[in-house]
Amino acid sequence: MENNFQKQIRALGRLLLSFGILVTLIVGGMLYLKSHPNLLRPKVAYEKIEEKEHAFVELDSITIADSGFVNDLGVSQVIQNCTQCHSAQLVTQNRMSREGWKATIIWMQETQNLWNLGQNEERILSYLSKNYAPNRKGRRENLTDIEWYVLE
Repeated sequence: MENNFQKQIRALGRLLLSFGILVTLIVGGMLYLKSHPNLLRPKVAYEKIEEKEHAFVELDSITIADSGFVNDLGVSQVIQNCTQCHSAQLVTQNRMSREGWKATIIWMQETQNLWNLGQNEERILSYLSKNYAPNRKGRRENLTDIEWYVLE
């Protein structure tokens, strides 16, 4: 037969167990949200433009700065269309001509289910070809008019 003291100990144990489970769920939830920051971002800036083909939402400067894109005409359309499927880094690490960007968009539409960009396509192409055009890198020019000397 259980006495009153044993009942109180058992009730305290159940209370501590419940509290431990609650703390574990809260900490686990916080860690999950920390590792998935886009879950708390406003969805307005990233909604698909499928239904409203020509409409877009002008984004605030903080959202643009956080994206890593160059702040220029067309950046809102690029963020709203390109970052639906992949990170901004995937775009900014590439350098292509207007034709290259156009070919990439066509490839994504044919193979990756990219929606019709409508009139936004022109602004997106202009933005990308201006701000993420190929960099010309090559050798430096040959040195001329140099007086060489012999090391002794």
